[in-house]
Amino acid sequence: MKKISFIVLLCVALVGCKNDTKQDVNLEENRDKSYDQNDGLIIMKGEFVYYADAAVLQTPREIYGVVIDENMHQLNNKVKEFKKEDTDMVPVTVRVRKFAKAEDEEGWPYRVEIKEILKVEKPQENKDDVIKLGN
Repeated sequence: MKKISFIVLLCVALVGCKNDTKQDVNLEENRDKSYDQNDGLIIMKGEFVYYADAAVLQTPREIYGVVIDENMHQLNNKVKEFKKEDTDMVPVTVRVRKFAKAEDEEGWPYRVEIKEILKVEKPQENKDDVIKLGN
């Protein structure tokens, strides 16, 4: 009986001593966190540009007009270091409030208001989707 209890105790001790390592923040976990908070905010990952008093967030599926406010200007300041030209788009991850635009406004059907800046990334250097016209 003592041998069995010793083996069970040893197994419990070995299973309980596993190494937990910290992992980087996972975007999916943050997305779940956003939905769990029930605050109406969602996480969006896309390319951001602010030029000539117009701000745009382009995701792989849709384009959104961005509300121009203090948070948008903070994001613009963070993406400036990655831009070579004023019209360059920079990959970002942000928490936003998404809503339909007013009927009397021009632009895309939905707008987003930036509430939190999660990540700003360096754009890919060898991107082939840009066409430049020269004189």
